[in-house]
Amino acid sequence: MVFLLVIYGLVAGSFLTAYTYRLPLGKSIKKGRSICPNCKKKIAWYDNVPLLSFLMLKGKCRRCDRKISSRYPVIELMSAVGFVGIYYLLAACGSTSPLSSNLICSWQTELGILSLPFMLLLFLIVLMIFIIDLEKRIIPDELSLFGLVFVFLSLLLINPSSLYVHLLSGFSAGVFLLSIYILTSGKGMGLGDVKLALFIGTLLGWPWVVVWLFGAFLTGAMAGIILVLIKKISFGKQIAFGPFLILSLVIILIWGEILLKLYLFY
Repeated sequence: MVFLLVIYGLVAGSFLTAYTYRLPLGKSIKKGRSICPNCKKKIAWYDNVPLLSFLMLKGKCRRCDRKISSRYPVIELMSAVGFVGIYYLLAACGSTSPLSSNLICSWQTELGILSLPFMLLLFLIVLMIFIIDLEKRIIPDELSLFGLVFVFLSLLLINPSSLYVHLLSGFSAGVFLLSIYILTSGKGMGLGDVKLALFIGTLLGWPWVVVWLFGAFLTGAMAGIILVLIKKISFGKQIAFGPFLILSLVIILIWGEILLKLYLFY
């Protein structure tokens, strides 16, 4: 199972490398095979095998010998690691592992055998948003909207009684970030972050939406301070906030219960 998930993860990651590159440029994913950005030659299928081709070619184009961007193997590896990590998190549910109380387990209880494909698709959506916002500082509306619709339909099918609470949580998160956007005239927050908050807030529901937002601002502030100290950015310069919203989501999904118990204890 783990071997299959690694393969599926690498293949999905290969698709993501092309999609996250083309989407911000307005290019369709259906528009033919990938090409080398230097020599403009189409990449043969045997040079496009996820991760393996990069290693076999020693990170260089077969035709022009120009270095291939490291984003391709990194994204493919991230996808594969994410697939396997989700599998192990679901496997930990019901065990004596400290991770058996993660939020993902509550979805497994409601979704059953559908919990793995649900989590894998959700992971791919947020990974695409993470990559694009990190590289281009934009969050495509279609990804946030697709995620919102996906979560809405899932809640409607598995737990309609909680739908209103989740929608209210997403709406509240969106309004909160929208207020920051308005008060700072767009300098403290982008509208893409607002739409992303609507999607993730609806996914998490109450009270996790509050913990998630707090974690995003905390990790964002810490990263900003570190970048200023190492002189990667100047003080007051904007940085993409979407990656921190997603990083906080990962933390809450895995360790949210533990963090909340520690907070309540102290």
